[in-house]
Amino acid sequence: MKFLLHTYGCQMNVRDAEAVAAVLEAAGHLPAVDENDADLILVNTCSVRGKAEDKAVGKLGLLCAGKRLAPHRLVGVMGCMAQRRGAALLKKIPQLDLVLGTRQQQALPELLARLTAGERGILQLDDPTATPRVSQAHRAGAISAFVSVLLGCNRRCAYCVVPDVRGAEYSRPAKDILEEVQQLADAGVREITLLGQSVMNYGRSNAVWETPPTRSPGGFQEDFPRLLEAVSAIAGIRRLRFTSGHPSGCTNELIRAMRDLPHVCPHLHLPVQSGSDRILELMRRGYTAAQYLEVVGRLRAAMPSFALTSDVIVGFPTETADDFEATRHLLAAAAFDNSFIFKYSPRPGTPAAAMPDDVPTAEKIRRNQVLLADQDILGQRLNDACLNQTLHVLVEGVSLRNTQRWAGRSPGNKIVLFTHQPTIAVGDLVPVQITRAAAQTLYGDVVGLADAHVPSATLTPQAALPLPNKEPL
Repeated sequence: MKFLLHTYGCQMNVRDAEAVAAVLEAAGHLPAVDENDADLILVNTCSVRGKAEDKAVGKLGLLCAGKRLAPHRLVGVMGCMAQRRGAALLKKIPQLDLVLGTRQQQALPELLARLTAGERGILQLDDPTATPRVSQAHRAGAISAFVSVLLGCNRRCAYCVVPDVRGAEYSRPAKDILEEVQQLADAGVREITLLGQSVMNYGRSNAVWETPPTRSPGGFQEDFPRLLEAVSAIAGIRRLRFTSGHPSGCTNELIRAMRDLPHVCPHLHLPVQSGSDRILELMRRGYTAAQYLEVVGRLRAAMPSFALTSDVIVGFPTETADDFEATRHLLAAAAFDNSFIFKYSPRPGTPAAAMPDDVPTAEKIRRNQVLLADQDILGQRLNDACLNQTLHVLVEGVSLRNTQRWAGRSPGNKIVLFTHQPTIAVGDLVPVQITRAAAQTLYGDVVGLADAHVPSATLTPQAALPLPNKEPL
């Protein structure tokens, strides 16, 4: 059977899609070239915003309508929307063959066997009381990989459905994570991103070490810094990132780990969501604007070249013009390298959904555009400061827009495009002198070659890796 996946949402969904593909390939199924070539199409969905759900439902409707021309084709839905809406999706789209929860990837081969035998309308959602089964499967040939370390979320922000669709927090055993990273390193992976909705909460909900020493070799006692240290020590891993953060997790020990561990990148995605203390309290974010900026100050004091990105929601219920201006002030004070701005949309069942959605749509759009313009100005200024600097860039592949350039990312997760050289291969770590800067992209020339080289024959170009958290957490 040939399969195709359409994925919407954040890195957790990207990782889930990769795990599904690896599980299906291990069971003997093959990736399809396109929809016309596919016997099975899975839509991997997001529930963070109403627009994301509407887009996924529209896609599913089109795919199911297309079964008139391809009656053999199976159409399924997985991910957060599937878990949230469950049987309601089967009623809304009767031609749907499969609805799969967020933690059911490993059940797919068995479910496909049932579908092949003629069963339809299969519903398999997560059991919230069961210990999650986490797939360690990855597709071969990548230089960067996502590794899930924390599943679910306990924060209960007022606007967010993630705790309902992803379940309570569960930290994977450190042994399993290190085994997975070692396998990836042995396969040529150079960069690891550890994933969790509030990733610094790793180890807070359940034990993760079999026989934890009193202190780690680096003197770390907190579970997440110790995990960073252990992953960073695995031979072959040259870069280590993690997402998504919360200010409460930015302890002095975590900051010291980021500063002192050589492979941990000086970059953090730290969603702020608002700069108004009143709105932050309504959102149940657990900090004030001043506390957030204090964390930013400690991060930058420890790492002067530190890069910071964030998420912001505009038009949250009762957000006034003054609240919005407070957000503009915080963005300027935090000096984000990039920020992702979203218009608030109520999510069913959340506390915020019971509040009046009283900011007019036109005003939400205006505020969104104002912050995007502010960020472009700030991003341009920060990127201009990189001119004439030499940044070490991990080569991801040839630029999608200009085959005469290579594409990669700096330690601060900035996209860098640079002159093509035949001696450079995917997976190389190369020094690039920055000669031109745009608000979202840096341009430069290679000025020498670094000591890390991965034979290009073993790797697949990755010119367009997902940017951090395109959906707010």
